[in-house]
Amino acid sequence: METTETNILDIVIWTGAAISLLGLVGLVWCIIAVSRAKRANLDDDAMRAVLKSAIPLNLGALFLSVIGLMMVIVGIFLG
Repeated sequence: METTETNILDIVIWTGAAISLLGLVGLVWCIIAVSRAKRANLDDDAMRAVLKSAIPLNLGALFLSVIGLMMVIVGIFLG
């Protein structure tokens, strides 16, 4: 009979997966925002403003994805 106890590393794995998924959602949002701006045929200044606002969010979302994947890998290796 198997026990259903929750190991701390299982929590690390699932938390990392959730954080990575949040980062992925952020990356998809950035892609959609920039593609909408591109389809709107904005002038150079407006396009630069959209890109300036999207780049920090893109880097933050990428950071979240990387941290989440690191948590998953550490949880798997140590578990």
